[in-house]
Amino acid sequence: MRRALDALYDGAAWLAALAMIGLLAMVLLSIASRQLGFHVPGTDAYAGYLMAACGFLALAHTFKRGEHIRVTLILLRLKGRARRALELWALAAGTLLAALAAFYAVRLSWQSHLFHDISTSNDATPLWIPQLSMAAGSIILLVAFVDELVLEVQGRRSHATPDEALRNE
Repeated sequence: MRRALDALYDGAAWLAALAMIGLLAMVLLSIASRQLGFHVPGTDAYAGYLMAACGFLALAHTFKRGEHIRVTLILLRLKGRARRALELWALAAGTLLAALAAFYAVRLSWQSHLFHDISTSNDATPLWIPQLSMAAGSIILLVAFVDELVLEVQGRRSHATPDEALRNE
C-alpha cells in the first residue's frame, strides 16, 4: 500500500511538472507571437489553467515531503502526549479542510460540466476540463492527509527535527 500511495503522490508531482513545462510553452508562445506579429488565441487562458494544475497537482507531494510551511513555534517546545495531541488535532483539522476542498472542487467541476460552462476568453474551453486538475489535486491531497493521520495514530509517522523544520519557515 505504501508503494501505491507514494506512486500516486509522485505521479501527481510529475503531472504538475509537465503542466509547468506547458505553462512555460504558453508564455514563450505568447511572447514570440507578439514579437513576430501574429496572435495565438487562448495562450493566456491556457497558461492560467496550467498554472492552477501546477499548484494543485503538487500539493500532496509537497505535503508528504514536509515542504509545506508549518508554524512549529509551539510544537517544538512540546513533548510526549501534548505534542502528539497537537499533531493529531492539526492533522485532523487539515484532513477536514482537505475533504471540504476536495468536495467543492469536484462539485465545481461537475457543475461546470452539467451547465456547459465555458471560458469567457476567446478560447471557449469547457471549464470542467481544466477544473479536473484542481479536483484531482484536492483529492490526492486529502488522501495524503488521511495517510499522515493514520501514520500518526499508529505511531509510525516521522517528525521533522528542529534543523529540518527551519528550512521551510
